[in-house]
Amino acid sequence: MNTDRHVVIGAGPVGTGIARKAVARGHQVTIVTRTGSGLTIPGVHHVKADVTDPVTAREAIKDASVVYQAAQPAYNKWSEKFPSLQSGVATAAAATDAVLVAVENLYMYGPVDRPMTEDMAYAATTKKGAVRGALATELADLYAAGDLRATAGRGSDFYGPGVLVSSLAERVFPKVLAGKNASVLGDPDRLHSYTYIDDFADALVTLGGDVRSLGRAWHVPNAPTRTTSQVVDLAYRAAGTKGKAVGAPKLILRLIGKFNPVVGEVIEMLYEFEEDFVVDHSDFADTFGANPTSLEDGISRTVDWYRSQTK
Repeated sequence: MNTDRHVVIGAGPVGTGIARKAVARGHQVTIVTRTGSGLTIPGVHHVKADVTDPVTAREAIKDASVVYQAAQPAYNKWSEKFPSLQSGVATAAAATDAVLVAVENLYMYGPVDRPMTEDMAYAATTKKGAVRGALATELADLYAAGDLRATAGRGSDFYGPGVLVSSLAERVFPKVLAGKNASVLGDPDRLHSYTYIDDFADALVTLGGDVRSLGRAWHVPNAPTRTTSQVVDLAYRAAGTKGKAVGAPKLILRLIGKFNPVVGEVIEMLYEFEEDFVVDHSDFADTFGANPTSLEDGISRTVDWYRSQTK
């Protein structure tokens, strides 16, 4: 085994961020996608492979010491395609004795009435939450059986340079730069933890390189939680424009969802934005340390990136 080879499955914002952070730490890095394409990152190689096929997946990650499962199907195809995607990666990682780092979110907990900790029960009430819970349980079972060295990093709704699709991305920053009100999900005056993309990636690479991470999931570090309105206000301040966060009416989202399957899938997750949604990352901080990017800095960098895309 080449103990310095890190393989990233998926070339979205999280996968790309992982690759950058891993290269910066001196690792050899390969990104695996169905097309073999992606952003050009110095020191990163791209490989074309369909990881839903365990044989193909095993060939793509051979000699890897760490594998990051950062790929996911289209939002409206989770139930149909996510299990085989992750199973293929997990089977390949087990066969090559690589550490598998699963990139996860918080859907498996379902509606919450307190800050989220990793010991909370999986009480999802949604289709996508059930999928997330099943995937996490499968990895835990494989680890418990001694079949796979696995860990997971769980982030909240993420944002940052390069992030185009999230609750705090294309819905917000173009409107902010134009000096228009930003349409957001749910109640903008509820507390909501947001994960800065670079912090997410850095935490995942930390998990992949430390045996203390194995056998459980970890909440990655986030800046102190504020309301969505407060976060969006930071964006207007950084952009030098005026406006405010306005909650998108659920009825309008339902109407759009009849014609747009991806928007339709958002509706069942609205509970995350209708009540306080706060992440506790104290376990990660106590074990590995934590210095998350402030919301002021993260939002300012994101505004600058979105502005650069319009030039």
